[in-house]
Amino acid sequence: MRSLRYYSTGYYREMKSFALDRYVVATLMRDLIAHDKKPSALAVYLYLWSRTHGEARKTVHQSYQQLADATGLSKSGVQLAIKELLQRELLGARRKRATDTPEYTVLRPWL
Repeated sequence: MRSLRYYSTGYYREMKSFALDRYVVATLMRDLIAHDKKPSALAVYLYLWSRTHGEARKTVHQSYQQLADATGLSKSGVQLAIKELLQRELLGARRKRATDTPEYTVLRPWL
């Protein structure tokens, strides 16, 4: 019981909530997981959503390793997820130079 109390009063107290478009849960989740078999793409999308729309920012710089650490995915899993999200135009990515960390924009094409 002690660890439960710690989580309910310590760890989660610092977390903030954020709004998520209903489309993400009602349509996109099923499409990415059941149809495309890409649950990692949904995990990356949700994480980047939280770092952009969830923090009232337009973009966020994240390396593949940072995304892997944040989502629990492998680095190669993150790379495949990013590729899928870019192809589906759910994500924009830009770099000033080829070796720079990408700057991601979470896109909402359903709006």
